[in-house]
Amino acid sequence: MNDNADQQHFAEASPGYAAGRLARALTTATTHPDPDTRHRAAERGRSWRAVLAGMANGRLAIGSRTPVSGLPAWVTLQVLRGGFATGEPSAGGPLTEYEAEAARLAGVPRERQALFAYWLTEDGLVRLGELLDSGRYEITVPEEAALLTVAWLARTGETDAAIELVEELAPFAGRLRFTPRPSTRPAPSPGAVHRRTVAEAGETLARRRPSRAVETQREALTVWQPFGDALLTHWLETADADGTVHVPARDTAADWYERGSRLLLRHRDLAERHTYCTKHLDPKQNLAILRGALEEAVAGRTPDARRLGLLRHAVTAMVRRRGVPGSAPHTALRREQAVQAALPSHHALAQLVLRRLAELEQGAGVAEVEPLLVPVGEAEARATGLPVGAAVPAAVRRPVEAALSAPLGTLVERGVVPSAEVLAELVPQLVAASTAQAHPDPVLRTLAAAHHRAFADRRSLLLLNFQRQVRMEELPWVRAVAGQRSADTAREVSAGALRQLGELAVQAFPGTILPNPLVRELSVLARAADLDAPLVEELATDIFMGSFTPKFLVAARIAAELLGGGSLYERYYAVDYGAVRELADTEARPGSGPRTSPGFAALCAERAGVSSSRYGFGSPAANGTVIEQAQILTTHNLATLVHRVGIAPAPGWADLARRCFTTVCLLTARVQGNARPLGTIKDAAYAWRQMVFHLSLCSAREREDTLRWLTEEAGRHPAHVGARLAPALTGLRRVNEGGAADDGEGRRLLGWTTGKHWLRPDPRVSG
Repeated sequence: MNDNADQQHFAEASPGYAAGRLARALTTATTHPDPDTRHRAAERGRSWRAVLAGMANGRLAIGSRTPVSGLPAWVTLQVLRGGFATGEPSAGGPLTEYEAEAARLAGVPRERQALFAYWLTEDGLVRLGELLDSGRYEITVPEEAALLTVAWLARTGETDAAIELVEELAPFAGRLRFTPRPSTRPAPSPGAVHRRTVAEAGETLARRRPSRAVETQREALTVWQPFGDALLTHWLETADADGTVHVPARDTAADWYERGSRLLLRHRDLAERHTYCTKHLDPKQNLAILRGALEEAVAGRTPDARRLGLLRHAVTAMVRRRGVPGSAPHTALRREQAVQAALPSHHALAQLVLRRLAELEQGAGVAEVEPLLVPVGEAEARATGLPVGAAVPAAVRRPVEAALSAPLGTLVERGVVPSAEVLAELVPQLVAASTAQAHPDPVLRTLAAAHHRAFADRRSLLLLNFQRQVRMEELPWVRAVAGQRSADTAREVSAGALRQLGELAVQAFPGTILPNPLVRELSVLARAADLDAPLVEELATDIFMGSFTPKFLVAARIAAELLGGGSLYERYYAVDYGAVRELADTEARPGSGPRTSPGFAALCAERAGVSSSRYGFGSPAANGTVIEQAQILTTHNLATLVHRVGIAPAPGWADLARRCFTTVCLLTARVQGNARPLGTIKDAAYAWRQMVFHLSLCSAREREDTLRWLTEEAGRHPAHVGARLAPALTGLRRVNEGGAADDGEGRRLLGWTTGKHWLRPDPRVSG
């Protein structure tokens, strides 16, 4: 997905990118060892060929809000990486199974045009109404909510609105599906979210295969070591008084030869059935030496002196290492190894948990995961052969825990949500429930929530000339019921949800900037709350064209209101927030259509030391320096969340600053010996910037205490970490004391540079 499509200006969508993706897909499709991966790559290849063909024949206008000829902007399109539309609508394609079944029950032809007409009959509207009331349906693409909206409008007396909506949908009735798939489960609980469904957790467990290393060890302990003991015991029967083994005469040891033949037959049988462990076939291994000598003896060939020497050495070594089979030390060792071998494999325990999951609703999360992860019970042991009390290992627990359905804060606390990116995946579930509260009618509320979840999955298009992605309120079926919303409820609920989610994101992951998917969802809440709280995206350096939309300057103005007047942040980054306020006042003029903020772009370019132009700055590195200055000026949403949304994380700003610095240290540790460390340095600088922001909101005493703690924390990491960060820490302390960050010994830590980064060289570490 291209999350930065709103920001591109005066560019052309080149087919070169699509051709490159096609080449990569074809390479994977023909060379990857995994057949599923090859199949998926082949599908991607077909899609990229469709993109290139559409661009060549003019059917696709990549970069437009309406890239597919004949389809309006509200139609959800299949979109590939980079924001390239394939030309196919997501709600198109062959009839689904549930559509075919609906046509059969209605007695109409199996085609969408006939189904569309049926749903508008009295009988069809009744069936849609029943589906609405049940809440048991799944909307996977926004279009599937359209006819349910028609049914709701029709039965509530909004006939004109229903007719207008039908007229707008009718031209596409034969191509798009406008009804959802019926489901057996009710609508999700509004307060709980889950990362994975039960079915998805089961699929993860089902893909687990036996570990070859574990099974090899198990085979060695249960098969080949007992056989080796038997072989050793057999040879020890021939030992002289001094313990030296020899080959007995056949006429005096016929029974020994007969039992030796049976041992060799047993070896052949075991080797055919147990193929994980192959050490017994290595001629240098003791077991193979004993077996080889026995084969020669049974065959009537007297082993030569070399073979006898190897045999005697092997027997002596085996007895010295483990003791004589049957002795107390040997028996104790084998007993311990038998206990280890009897431990169930992760694969076997995964199969057990998979059986437990099979009894649950597959399309939902799990309210309680603990009962699914208890040790093996007696009945299960009898059914599976697993030992009673065997614990479920962490590797098997994790997929199940990911299906936990609980409040988002609980999932963060339990580690089910390990990153801001994963948080962004779950937020649409809560935003859907929150924004739907604006509808007083519970049936419409359920429909609105399901629709929002589907719309959140709509992939962004590559847009040029600052065109805006389609917003949910532009969809015909959403417009049709817009008047049913309670504006006061929408503002109140959305403001509360925005504050809650903003606090959670900043508190849980203080060293990470808000990922773009999360920014989009928070922006939905900000608009619904009617707050002047512009949230800005992280822009892609490779397609940045040198301009910013006006909301970046507005966000910088909000940062100036919070941090202006000499804050640590303002002084550390040498920002003149007074000038930012003046610039915002100058450019605050009414207008319509796509606009840019030339003054803000010029300011960012000047701060980055880059020569700006209407067509961009050139290299991704140069672009990155300009974008980073925009992030500094705006604080990349932190000031907006604090000053306009009102977040106040419970642990306090000093705690967040310390956690940010720990993140900086962990990232800096990865620079050592890293051939391509610039991405890591960038992330470390972003975490450092967030730390400086949090420090700026601390009291003077808290800030002094935290600055001392930073030095102590650096000392708890590898020595090279403290050595690398020493200039940055010095610069920060100098600024806190009234000086400048870049004063020779001190350095301002930034992420992007067009030259060599000062953090990159491996430092000399004293002591």
